[in-house]
Amino acid sequence: MSGKPVPGRAGDRGQDSDAELDLDLRHRTWSTSDWKDHGAVLRRILPQLATALVSGHVQPLFGMREVGYSFSRGLWQQWPTHQSAAVWEFLHAWWAHTLSQPAPVVPVHEVLALCTEASATLGPWLHTWEALDHRVADQHLAAAAARWEYDLLGDRLPWDSMDDAEARCAELASWLARHAPARLRGQDVPEELLHRIRLTGLNGPARWEDPHRPDCRY
Repeated sequence: MSGKPVPGRAGDRGQDSDAELDLDLRHRTWSTSDWKDHGAVLRRILPQLATALVSGHVQPLFGMREVGYSFSRGLWQQWPTHQSAAVWEFLHAWWAHTLSQPAPVVPVHEVLALCTEASATLGPWLHTWEALDHRVADQHLAAAAARWEYDLLGDRLPWDSMDDAEARCAELASWLARHAPARLRGQDVPEELLHRIRLTGLNGPARWEDPHRPDCRY
């Protein structure tokens, strides 16, 4: 997936395409939004960026969704087939690995936001999660649900999305309400959380008039 460096920009110090970038330069490279050819820049750093992501050495200011934005700006799904397939393989492998780790270096909810923004789709990542029928994946589901429920009950996606935030919020809420309760009843989760998850699948009066509706302002 490596490509030639893009000349004529600050920070391009004449490195060949295999030269290792330091953390600061790598961050400035993927996070800059005004490259003339962002795809070429992303290909240049992607092997190093992928390694840094998996090892937890990438720490964006506002969350891993920012890295997903960078992938999206690079239009990687329009790259030659073997290159775009390699990106898909990396994202899917990292996501599945994260779900299988009791204490992943990057939290599950952060990796999901990155993968969703990078690919402009939420469904495949939720399908992978749903297919992993083991306790660790369920523990991550409980933690994510506890983190998401306030936003979802306010009809907000739990991260800032580049587009389709409303549709993704509805998709995530529906999936959580449909899929999570059966798996979480075997976990040590508060009954209150299970009610809030159920409520994310309801709309209008059915949600707001429910006796278990949280007494919160959204």
